[in-house]
Amino acid sequence: MDKTKIEWCDASWNPITGCYHGCEYCYARKMAKRFGESANCYTVDGNHIKFGVCDDKPIYEIDRKLNTPYPFGFTPTLHRHKLSQPIKWTRPRTIFVCSMADLFGQWVPDRWIELVFDFCASAPQHRYLFLTKNPDRYVSLAQRKMLPTGENFWYGSTITDADTPYFFDRSKNKEYNTFISAEPLLKDTGYGECHSDWLILGAETGNRKGKVVPEKTWIDNICYAADIERIPVFMKDSLIPIVGEENMRREFPWR
Repeated sequence: MDKTKIEWCDASWNPITGCYHGCEYCYARKMAKRFGESANCYTVDGNHIKFGVCDDKPIYEIDRKLNTPYPFGFTPTLHRHKLSQPIKWTRPRTIFVCSMADLFGQWVPDRWIELVFDFCASAPQHRYLFLTKNPDRYVSLAQRKMLPTGENFWYGSTITDADTPYFFDRSKNKEYNTFISAEPLLKDTGYGECHSDWLILGAETGNRKGKVVPEKTWIDNICYAADIERIPVFMKDSLIPIVGEENMRREFPWR
């Protein structure tokens, strides 16, 4: 999408949709369910739709636009017709890649990731932000020299609480731009060490039963850790009711 409500980027680009993480708070799954249709509506393994398996999980590939953006619901799907979208955007943008998927989930074939990287390289006027709950995949790709470097590639890791502290550590991967997305904050992450180039903070949105509203002390703690390492902090608008507009921080590492 050339426009997005995500405050820390200018646009989102979804050549791949769908995910198998199963997070209860996932907005993307709800959206796919709302706008998707059953795979039974389409002829699989025909001229335009292919079915496959990766990491023992079903995946699909389509090469043309169908009459719904999520034809197979939240089953991971490669939309080949969307791959060239950044090339058509001539004005430089900060793009969140795969906001409706986890591009680095174990079920995503290497060749899909390589395709996305290739098209990013074909439109170097943009800045590309990736985000995953599986930063081990970053490490694996980096070890095989498959993870692009450069100022316009940013690799993010999602952390929701102190029980998921692992991320793509800049101190161990100095040639890469890294960031942490602590959203939604479900518990106090503690002070810890950020070892990243940027920190994004946000609260859970929506009306899910069991929705967690973070405490201000949780936010203060993680900001304290970021300030020690002089890491820019971006707070999403979902935190305004908690910290107050006067305490909001909207900092970017490239400004």
